[in-house]
Amino acid sequence: MTSEVDNANIMLDPLDIQEGEETYRNPTEVKMSQIVLPCHANHCGELSVGQLLKWMDSTACLSAERHASCSCITASVDDIHFEHTIGVGNVVNIIAKVNRAFTSSMEVGIMVTCEDLYTDRQWKVCHAFATFVAKRTEAGKVQLKQVFPHTQMEQMEYSLAAERRRMRLIHAEIITDLLSSSTAQLECQEYQDAVPAERTRVESVELVLPPHANHQVSTFGGQIMAWMENVATIAASRLCNAHPTLRSIDMFHFRGPSHIGDRLVLKAIVNNAFKHSMEVGVCAEAYQGGEPLRHINSAFMTFEVLDSDRKPCTLPRIRPEPDGKRRYKEAIARKKIRLDRKYIISSKHTEVPLSVPWDSSNQMYLSYNNVSALKLMDTRNNWILTSEKNKVRLYTLEENQMLSFKVEMHVSVGAGQTFHLLSDLRRRKEWDQHYEECEVINQADEDDTLYRVATPSVSKRGKGQDFILLASRRKPCDAGDPYLIALRSVTLPTHPPTEDYTRGEVLCAGFAIWEESSTVTKVTYYNKATPGVLPYISTDIAGLSSSFYSAFSACSHFLESIYNEKPFVQY
Repeated sequence: MTSEVDNANIMLDPLDIQEGEETYRNPTEVKMSQIVLPCHANHCGELSVGQLLKWMDSTACLSAERHASCSCITASVDDIHFEHTIGVGNVVNIIAKVNRAFTSSMEVGIMVTCEDLYTDRQWKVCHAFATFVAKRTEAGKVQLKQVFPHTQMEQMEYSLAAERRRMRLIHAEIITDLLSSSTAQLECQEYQDAVPAERTRVESVELVLPPHANHQVSTFGGQIMAWMENVATIAASRLCNAHPTLRSIDMFHFRGPSHIGDRLVLKAIVNNAFKHSMEVGVCAEAYQGGEPLRHINSAFMTFEVLDSDRKPCTLPRIRPEPDGKRRYKEAIARKKIRLDRKYIISSKHTEVPLSVPWDSSNQMYLSYNNVSALKLMDTRNNWILTSEKNKVRLYTLEENQMLSFKVEMHVSVGAGQTFHLLSDLRRRKEWDQHYEECEVINQADEDDTLYRVATPSVSKRGKGQDFILLASRRKPCDAGDPYLIALRSVTLPTHPPTEDYTRGEVLCAGFAIWEESSTVTKVTYYNKATPGVLPYISTDIAGLSSSFYSAFSACSHFLESIYNEKPFVQY
């Protein structure tokens, strides 16, 4: 079963769709197909990941330039996980398209699949999201035109692109904070027969020649990534004395440009080795003549060594040099961050509990997942109108054996004021009979708050339920975006289940608040009906009661009465 969490982290394949007699194709979409020749492969007969990165970067750049109508440069690439290797003779198919454009930058989604020409079998290799920036022209800074999503799939990616951009902008700062707090608690462990980290150190220099440059005479971002992958692979090979397989690359940013004539100095070393994987740190610096080195890029790559059955082998442990203990500890912290990210963003609902443990190290990913899941529900267009009463509409959606519902209404209140009032869950009990108690547990920051909510029993003799909820707020990224208040369950050691209440779980719920005019706002409430929530709304959906209509009519009265009481100060 594919979950909303999976969809939040996957770029859907932008295949052509039929609409009547016309075939729609995204105007920014670029396709590249390459047959893997021996010159593209390593000595194991597998496509070099460096070569694949060059093809991905070229395809994405062409898509960005098709939208921008000017030269574009690679600014960053999000995490990439390589699911499969590609052999000589296979065909690599790459599709890239612009998901969303901001002021001068845009997100390009990249999907890579592999095709076996002899068996007609196809499989996914990886997907990625790259950020490209339009280069200044003689007239000054470029103002990119907007992307207008045409299909439901494009609307999903358009909406999620704003959340991914937010995560990119704070990523470096949060990772730095997490590493500084995590590494202070870590100790370097001594292992017998450990390999000295210094043995894995690699340094190589490349002269940037015209074939390495793009049509703007800047070094291809993909070429730099390919050189970085090359030295990282050598460093990994020195630890295991075997050919390693690159499994993932952490999110990285290009910090400065490189040009023809630059000497690019590439350095790599194994930071730490775990049972079945190792982290290699690699950086690229450039110089010309006697000028000082310029930092171009840094990356952290995770490698495995596979046996004849394609299973990960046990790796030797690493012994850090005195000046490498910081890197050793930070690699442990980054591994935890990667596991948190995979657990929260990529896992399926059937594999993990709905509630994910909360701590400061996973706040960014939990918040991203929380808002992205709500955005996906908001972009669904196959809701079925179940009933309508007093201008409050109740819709349902049954998908992947999961029932979701939404309640929609209009209020004569400004969108900003509506967002402010609904963001504070403590006030929800003023209009929602299902909120018996609500207290703030932790005000993580301006956007994320943890609440404990208690609800009454659905039966006379039963116990009430309580929920530990993460509420994530988002103001509009651009005009036309909604305000969002996303809710999901988390677990906290300080607030375990008690005998007085049954602990319930919320997978995805919240409000999308759309400004239709300065005084009219459309409010939509969503909820993915988990077992803990379903008893409260089953009679409404079956048409046997109208408690939700009463609650949201009370919500409308609550908002409008406060709005009319006193002037609203913009928050």
